Amino acid sequence: MPSTIPGRPDAPAPVPALPGADLAVAHTLLNCLLREVSGPERQAAVIGGHLLLRLPRRGVLLRVALRRTSLLGSHRFTGPVTERLAGPGTEEGDGYGAWSEVDWLRLAEYTRAELSLRTGTDNDEFLGQVTASHRGVSAALAAPRPGAATRGGDPLAVYLDSEQSLLFGHRFHPTPKAHSGDPASWAAYAPEAGASFPLRMLAVRDTLLAEERADPDATGPVDRLRPVPAGYRLLPAHPWQYEMLGGHPALRAALARGDVLDLGAGGEPVRPTASVRTLHTGDAFLKFSLNVRITNCLRKNAAYELTGAVALTRLLAPVFADLAARFPGTAVLREPAYRSLALPGPDGRPDRTLLEGFGVIVREGLERHVRPGATPLLAAAVADEYATGPAQVSRLLAGAGPGAALAWWSAYLRLLVPPVLAAYLDHGVVLEPHLQNVIVCVDGDGTPVQILFRDLEGTKLLPGYHADALAALPPEVAGPLTYDARRGWDRVVYCLLVNHAAEILAALADLHPDHERELWARLRATIEEYARGHGCPPPLRALLAGVPLPAKANLLARWDRSADRDAGYVRLPSPLAEDVLSGASRTDTDWSAR
Repeated sequence: MPSTIPGRPDAPAPVPALPGADLAVAHTLLNCLLREVSGPERQAAVIGGHLLLRLPRRGVLLRVALRRTSLLGSHRFTGPVTERLAGPGTEEGDGYGAWSEVDWLRLAEYTRAELSLRTGTDNDEFLGQVTASHRGVSAALAAPRPGAATRGGDPLAVYLDSEQSLLFGHRFHPTPKAHSGDPASWAAYAPEAGASFPLRMLAVRDTLLAEERADPDATGPVDRLRPVPAGYRLLPAHPWQYEMLGGHPALRAALARGDVLDLGAGGEPVRPTASVRTLHTGDAFLKFSLNVRITNCLRKNAAYELTGAVALTRLLAPVFADLAARFPGTAVLREPAYRSLALPGPDGRPDRTLLEGFGVIVREGLERHVRPGATPLLAAAVADEYATGPAQVSRLLAGAGPGAALAWWSAYLRLLVPPVLAAYLDHGVVLEPHLQNVIVCVDGDGTPVQILFRDLEGTKLLPGYHADALAALPPEVAGPLTYDARRGWDRVVYCLLVNHAAEILAALADLHPDHERELWARLRATIEEYARGHGCPPPLRALLAGVPLPAKANLLARWDRSADRDAGYVRLPSPLAEDVLSGASRTDTDWSAR
């Protein structure tokens, strides 16, 4: 099936206007249902410019108009969702009633009912989390936002604007803007509110600090924030976290003894990035713990994550150097230090609540990596379905025709794909290049010239390559750093192709809908070129043959309350096979309506 609704001209299509919160939440739920529930059960079809999606156990037929169809099944919706309940048929004799509009909350209730009937279990948090996400989207849309032009085109300011431009979040997560914090605090610290604020500064006696460093100056970005008295070291805290932990009895006692000094708020204001708790300080990023549940998880730095970040920085230095040498324009932002508070608990060991709650990971800044004249941009902002910030691809291409868009895409793929494949296939390293973990740097014409990977929390090691290094680490650290080969490859393919490349491709296809097949063909050609140069290893041979692509099952993981690491995958029909790209028919009937 063509990727466009009939009658579309082959000219840059306008980027759609922002939807309201009601529509955004409803469309996101539909995305999840199509990908994880109704699609795999063959209860969805594209007919006459609409997606029809059945919830078979609940007995509901849903319909939404399509702005564009997708070879991967990740269609673009437009307008309200409508429903027909099972009952006496008044149309087409199919056992369903007339179409009527269904709002986001009723759709969430239908989703809850279908999943409850399907799994035999209930989730009493689900509707509340969808409601919280709706509240978060509403707040983001209502927040005043300065335009990027007011910042004079300064690359750093444009970059930070891109980090803070994501108003809707992950479009294949059922609750992308849900959080457990109170709305007033969230507005003060949220990136989508354009927040900036000073850090809370603590001075801690040397003997009461927990710290690891991969090199002697690794904590320099922390120490340079402000001076402290002799015998103390600086420990910055996220001000929201300090509000939540400031009453802890051991901390109050340490403050009373003078073992910890509260220096108050100070220093230059910092700005939160898209991950909320990772703050840009000017010369570095500081990843703080935040005892707030955002989407699935409480966002704190567990003790094993603090140690693991520094351990990976040490262990993978040769790997990162190899990738940078082989693939110019590639860099990984290291995490060479952490620092935290080690006040003894009743058992004499550091109190875990405070150790993890005040743990801060130091991540390298952009200055040492970004080429002169290049502008860094968050990849998730480039791929955004809507032009909510300066990085969205329609602004980078500025009305360019399909030839220029395809050339831009080829340049992007040459930077993104090869180093991720090499990390896995040559080094046994699972990078996690999803859209929020990648920064793309563009030149003055908007052409991609560099790719920076960040956040070692998602980086994992295959034991077959790193057995000795993992054995030298404490088991509680080594375990979370490890994936077996199958889980590692699923994670690489999901993050690289489904979460990242397919979403950038979708934003380009929105501009040039008649060229979606060619966009996929360029992605295939990039994988094929890498495979030819490396003996066409079996995992790549399978990808090129069109084996189904793994997509993380965010809705089902949320329903089951699974940890992110334990989330399962659904398998999507792949557009990478040559017969798909040539338009040849297949023997099976495909729910993605190719």
